[in-house]
Amino acid sequence: MKLLLILGLATMAATAQDLPGWKLVWSDEFARPGLPDPAKWNYEKGRLRNHELQCYTAQRHENARVEDGKLIIEARKEPMDGGQFTSASLISRGHGEWTYGRIEVKAKLPVARGTWPAIWMLPDDHGAVPWPRCGEIDIMEHVGHDPGAIHGTLHSETFNHVKRTQRGAQLFVSTASGDFHLYAMDWSAERIVIQVDGKTYASYDKKSGDTSAEWPFNKPFYLILNLAIGGAWGGQKGVDDGAFPQRMEVDYVRVYQKP
Repeated sequence: MKLLLILGLATMAATAQDLPGWKLVWSDEFARPGLPDPAKWNYEKGRLRNHELQCYTAQRHENARVEDGKLIIEARKEPMDGGQFTSASLISRGHGEWTYGRIEVKAKLPVARGTWPAIWMLPDDHGAVPWPRCGEIDIMEHVGHDPGAIHGTLHSETFNHVKRTQRGAQLFVSTASGDFHLYAMDWSAERIVIQVDGKTYASYDKKSGDTSAEWPFNKPFYLILNLAIGGAWGGQKGVDDGAFPQRMEVDYVRVYQKP
């Protein structure tokens, strides 16, 4: 038993380590079954934005749990607090905020029409500074009515989807809902690069003369993992009620910074 334990710990250590040129500063390998680690994750709660149909719950096993070494964020067709569905939105706020670095999230996405999973970031001053002036980084968004289209987008006061000026790109990943893929971002003071499986498909540079209205990405941001249902984008072609429950699975989250 002791030998097995040692081998198990060695295997875990091998999966989360420094990358060449980068130091691992924060991670969750989802090795402990049950509710997500409260030392690493908080929750958004209730009905929040974008006319979405779900009610986000907190510390509810049906909507967010760790099993078989994976984080499961599950959306269920059930009414709660005015929502038609329940789901979860996990945030690292209070436990992990970073200015610059490399973010890696290995995930498998849901497939049903009406689902809207996202891996994204908001700044610590969100709330005190109104959106979109505060800034937003979308590392991965996917809507079920357009299967396989992966979106990476930046939002700021000057460039945002309300004005239809947002800076974004997309990459088609045919197996996004069948296999795990690595969604990543490299973020420095002058550039944000977004990748899938090491392939760069979006690159944004801070231009000379940019102010916080164009480039508010020079302050601490926290990570969000959520599965929304319906809403202004996810629900554009309706929701397949019969396809639920649906889940986003996350194998690991790793954050690196330059030493």
